[in-house]
Amino acid sequence: MRKTNNWLLFLMAAGLVFSCQPTQKKEANEENIVEESVIETTAVNTLTEEEKADGWMLLFDGSTSDGWRGYKKEVFPKAWEIVDESIHIQGSGRGELGNTEGGDIIYGVKKFGNFHLKLEWKVDSAANSGIFYRGQETEEFDYIWKTGPEMQVLDNINHPDASKGRNGNRQSSSLYDLIAASPQNAKPFGEWNQVELLARGNEIRHIQNGDTVVSYTIGSVELDSLIRISKWPNENPNWREIAAEGYIGLQDHGDDVWFRNIKIKEL
Repeated sequence: MRKTNNWLLFLMAAGLVFSCQPTQKKEANEENIVEESVIETTAVNTLTEEEKADGWMLLFDGSTSDGWRGYKKEVFPKAWEIVDESIHIQGSGRGELGNTEGGDIIYGVKKFGNFHLKLEWKVDSAANSGIFYRGQETEEFDYIWKTGPEMQVLDNINHPDASKGRNGNRQSSSLYDLIAASPQNAKPFGEWNQVELLARGNEIRHIQNGDTVVSYTIGSVELDSLIRISKWPNENPNWREIAAEGYIGLQDHGDDVWFRNIKIKEL
């Protein structure tokens, strides 16, 4: 009887050890998830010490609209909001002209000429927007897209504009209606895309999710040829002679779009 009891005690002890192992592993995994989440959250809308030393500045602090206002306006439009550490344009469903309380916004503190801009964006299904650079505020023009080039923001899968234009030149990160982004590596709606703009004199580069997807030269014969066969001659844009410096802008095209981690370094 004693021998049998000893075996029973041994088996019970072994079973207890085995039953504890999954619990210990789960707790370890939970700790890792918590640590990763903290790291990711604290990295949003912040600068590293290296970036600060290198001259980068934040254009969005993650909690306020400081520095931003409506294009040719003094206030931040009501259709835009700060939510979940991002700048969000609340979709009106009525297109670019549909929301009287919306409209494009600019970082109105200063103009930028030679710069390296970084930011992240994500879109709702079938959403359209854009990032403007070297834009101008003049009495002559009512929209920033008439005064400076646009880096396209788009849900390539579900928005009809993705198949318009020429050879995909209205898809994500393209020089809108002129030069198609290649390779086209945009992430689907609901996911964050990381993009960059490099402007040095007349040389411009668009970068999307780590790849250079557009390179062009302002004033070049090639660019002027593309403008002549695009939609622009009929809509009279004034950016064939792009200004040496101008405003950074974000487009309200009537759809839900989010922007964050907006930072810039002057070159």
